[in-house]
Amino acid sequence: MEDMMQTELANPMISSADVNGTAVYNTEGDKLGTIDHLMLDKKSGKVAYAVMGSGGFLGIGEDYSPIPWNALKYDTTLEGYVTGITVEQYRTAPKWERDWDRDRDWETRVWSHYGLQPYWV
Repeated sequence: MEDMMQTELANPMISSADVNGTAVYNTEGDKLGTIDHLMLDKKSGKVAYAVMGSGGFLGIGEDYSPIPWNALKYDTTLEGYVTGITVEQYRTAPKWERDWDRDRDWETRVWSHYGLQPYWV
């Protein structure tokens, strides 16, 4: 995966508005979905995860799942993010419900589902 990434970007900054709608692919090139929005940790200011949408049509019936931000790497060739997350991991991931009150226990389950160390540890 690293050989696919271009590490030098003309402008390394991007607006969160420009991240929304960006495609996410796994390392096999399968499109998993698109980023709906980002979640920021209020205290640290770090991007915690991207909430990715998939399925549905025109936003109706779409499923949303959080993807740990550090599991995504931008690929300039694809003009999208690439992740080592498998289709099966994504399919069985905890779902994002817009009215849920998320807490550290919920976030811990998300990160452990993907086998990743949480950003706050």
